[in-house]
Amino acid sequence: MPRFLFVMWEGGGTVPPELGVARRLLARGHQVHVLGDPTIEPGARQIGASFTSWRDAPHVTSLRPEDALLRDWEYSNPLTLFRAARDTILCGPTAAFARETLAAIAEFRPHVVVPDMVLLGAQIAAEKARLPCVVLVPNLYPIPSPGRPMLGSGLMPGASPFGRLRDTLMRTVFTRLFDGGLPPVNAARAAFGLPPLAHTFEQNDRAARVLVLSSEAFDFPGPPLPPNVRFVGAQLDDPTWAAPWVSPFDAVDARPPILVGLSSTFQNQLPVLQRIADALAAMPVRALITTGPALAGQKLNAAGHVRVVESAPHGQILPHARVVISHCGHGTTLKALAQGVPLLCMPMGRDQADNAARVVWHGAGLRLKPTAPVAEIRTALERLLTDGRLADGARALAARLRRDRERDGAIEELEWRVRESMDCV
Repeated sequence: MPRFLFVMWEGGGTVPPELGVARRLLARGHQVHVLGDPTIEPGARQIGASFTSWRDAPHVTSLRPEDALLRDWEYSNPLTLFRAARDTILCGPTAAFARETLAAIAEFRPHVVVPDMVLLGAQIAAEKARLPCVVLVPNLYPIPSPGRPMLGSGLMPGASPFGRLRDTLMRTVFTRLFDGGLPPVNAARAAFGLPPLAHTFEQNDRAARVLVLSSEAFDFPGPPLPPNVRFVGAQLDDPTWAAPWVSPFDAVDARPPILVGLSSTFQNQLPVLQRIADALAAMPVRALITTGPALAGQKLNAAGHVRVVESAPHGQILPHARVVISHCGHGTTLKALAQGVPLLCMPMGRDQADNAARVVWHGAGLRLKPTAPVAEIRTALERLLTDGRLADGARALAARLRRDRERDGAIEELEWRVRESMDCV
C-alpha cells in the first residue's frame, strides 16, 4: 500500500490545507503518517492518519500566545520578523528537524516524503534517504521571483522602471537575509554526507515537486516559476476543530449576512475584532464573528445582531455571505473568493498583506490597516455592500478558481510520485 509521510509544523492556517491533502490520500486507500507539533495530532487522528510528535525539534504544545515559538505580533518590521523566523524555525533548527524526520522515515518506511516548505530539515532527510520529496506550499509561492514583489511587502507589482528596480532590490535583500541562515543548513547537510548549497532556498530545487496549494489565477502574473513548481489550486478545507453550525438567524431575515474571521492563531487581534463589532453594531446587517481557538475565553462585546462564536465551518457559511471581513490569511481569502464573496482585508502580518494586495488588484475587495477606526471600517463595509463592481470582481475570480477544482492536481502529483518510487523498488 502506498505510504506518505507528511512533515508539518503549527503554522495556523498552514495546517488545514495540508491535512486536506492527506485526507484525500487516505480516502483513496493510501497510508498517511503525520510528523508534527502536538497541536496537529487531533486533526491528524480525526482524518485517519497515524501521528508522531516532534520531540527535540522546535514545536508548540498549545495555541496560547505564551507558548508561541515566534511572537510575530510584536514585530513591526517584516525584515526583522523574517530574520527571527529564519533563526527560530526555518534554518536554525535544521539538523534537529532532519534527525527526527529520518527517524520517522526509518519507522514508517514511506514511499514519498511530503514536508511543509518551511521544514528544510525534512527535505534534507528525504534527500539523505533517497526518497521522492514533494514540498507543500500552503499559501503563495514565497521565494523571490521576477515580476512579483517581495513576500511581506504587501506591494503591487512594479509597473514603472522605478517599480521594477524596487522589486529587484527587494528580491536581493530577501535572498541575502535568508542566506544568512545558510551555515546551519549546510552543517546539517554535511552531517548527512550531502554537498553544500550556495543559497538557502536551493534546497527546494532538489525536491521532485514543489506544490503551491493556491491558484495561479489569484497570484500576480509574471514569468514562469522554477520547473519543479506547480500550482495545484486552493485547498478549501475547514479546520478539523470547526464546530458544527446551525444559523441563529431567522430564515426570512433579509439583512445582508457578514462573516468575520481573523487569525486562528494569536496575533493580538482582539482589539481589531472589537472595533469591527462596534462598526457592525449600527449597521442593518446580520453578522457572525468567529474568534478562533487562540482567543478562547476572551470577551468580545457585540450587538444582538452580531453573533460571536469560537468556531464555525466557514465553508458552510460562505455561500450565503455578502461580505467577509478578514485578516486575509490565505485560507480564508481563497475560500471567500471561491464563493465570489468580496472581502474587507485587514492584514496583521505574515503573508496577509500580500494576499490583500492581490484581492485589491483583482478588484475583489478593499484593504484597511488593522488600526482603522470604527467609522472607517463602517464606511468600507457600506461600499462593499453597495458597489457592484467589487462583487463582480469577486465573482469573476471565483469562475477562474472553479476551473482549478475540475481536477485534483495535488493528488495527481503525489500519486504519480509514489508510483515512480514503487517502480524503482
